[in-house]
Amino acid sequence: MTGSGFVSAIASLQRAGIGDDLCGPFLSALPVTGVAISTLGDPLGSETVCASDAAAAELDEIQLDLGEGPCWEAMLTGVPVLEPNVQTATSPHWPMASRALRETGLGAVFAFPMRVGTLNVGAVDLYDQTSVALPATAVRDATALVHVVARHVLHRALVQAGGSNDERQRSEGRYSRREVYQASGMLAAQTGTTAADALLLLLLRAYAHSAGRSVRDLSADIIARNVDFTDRSDVSS
Repeated sequence: MTGSGFVSAIASLQRAGIGDDLCGPFLSALPVTGVAISTLGDPLGSETVCASDAAAAELDEIQLDLGEGPCWEAMLTGVPVLEPNVQTATSPHWPMASRALRETGLGAVFAFPMRVGTLNVGAVDLYDQTSVALPATAVRDATALVHVVARHVLHRALVQAGGSNDERQRSEGRYSRREVYQASGMLAAQTGTTAADALLLLLLRAYAHSAGRSVRDLSADIIARNVDFTDRSDVSS
């Protein structure tokens, strides 16, 4: 039976404005400890829209950096990916993400695809620090909440796309990955590589991981020219 928390969450999402929090309603209505919402791939690009806390943001960023994970599988298949025990699970669809998520100590992840009609928008990831299954009623409630939030995310993306360059930069959220894509272009220029964008992003993650840093932090240093890969022959094609 759906509880009052779900009803309040639906109402909150339905009246949400452009700058309102979209993760909070999920967290208040569902038995999980973290939430992240992200757009994935074309046509909206890959970026975290919101995260309930720093841990959820990191888990989302891992999947965006690697280009694989439960959120990607959910979007590509159109069905939820429900993993109650990350520490023991292995997936042939996201082997690198499985390892990276385990390293964070994550217990469970439940990814739901966001679609509007036939358009792939992205995914909503629900995280739990303990290994636990998501009850059937919670799966049903999460699916309904995702249906509502998908239209908000698409609307926000269209509003941002329709603005001027200055307006788009002002509207970028705290999880913007614009610098990541700029840095990958600079990496290509510095090394003379012809690698695809996806491989360049993986290279950035590899260097960030080896330095114990986030990809976005490393990207900011590349753009500021504090880090230069011009003489690094191991990244050239």
